[in-house]
Amino acid sequence: MDTYKEVSKTAQIRLVSSHNEVYEPCDDSFALVDALLADRTNLLEHCPTLCMEIGCGSGYVITSLALILGRERGDVNYIATDINPNAVKVTRETLDAHGVNAELILTDIASGLENRLAGMIDVMVVNPPYVPTPEDEVGAEGIVSSWAGGENGRSLIDRILPVADHLLSEKGWLYMVTLTANNPSEICLQMKKKGYASKIIIQRSTEEESLHIIKFWRDFDTTVDDITDQSPFGFLRSLLAQIPLVSLWRGSNSNDNF
Repeated sequence: MDTYKEVSKTAQIRLVSSHNEVYEPCDDSFALVDALLADRTNLLEHCPTLCMEIGCGSGYVITSLALILGRERGDVNYIATDINPNAVKVTRETLDAHGVNAELILTDIASGLENRLAGMIDVMVVNPPYVPTPEDEVGAEGIVSSWAGGENGRSLIDRILPVADHLLSEKGWLYMVTLTANNPSEICLQMKKKGYASKIIIQRSTEEESLHIIKFWRDFDTTVDDITDQSPFGFLRSLLAQIPLVSLWRGSNSNDNF
């Protein structure tokens, strides 16, 4: 594998390792990284000290996050988890090829890390298995587990959200990929009940799916009336109104670092 020699804000596809049982970077991965790039100024001002990816796959996203924040910043630490041992191996190779370091942990979501990382994660990124599938495919061995989301694609998402709530710091931010079929407005309302505000950073349509990259952060001004007075439809409409029109259609990733 080539070595990483040039300065880049995101991982280069040619340096991303691969395995036939590991999900390769695709439209959803590119959309998530593009959302991080779109929010880069805020991320730099946020000054995170501990960042985490749940379900690191090829390592494209966690590597890109580290590059977006700047490799020269030695005060940021990175953790990535995956249930697939091949993904952990591939992520290590991708990180090494870009001169980036992270602690990689083989586990289901964040099992075993609940006490160690409680209230410590400043930035969390998640591209969960969100595709609606039969429930018996959820957690299956091999690459199927990277996309199988069960009924409405929500089985893993609904497990990840309370984990994120537990691990995020008071200033913690969560960036998550969702599909229209996942009912993102209901996800946002569910998180609002836990005290989180939300914003769609990027909405992207492809030939096969419509993706929403949602950012969540703790909103200490949230009240019960704020939650009960808003329908899911109205809530989604208000979220969509926040998106710059330029983000509404992207057929492919514009990253020229391939």
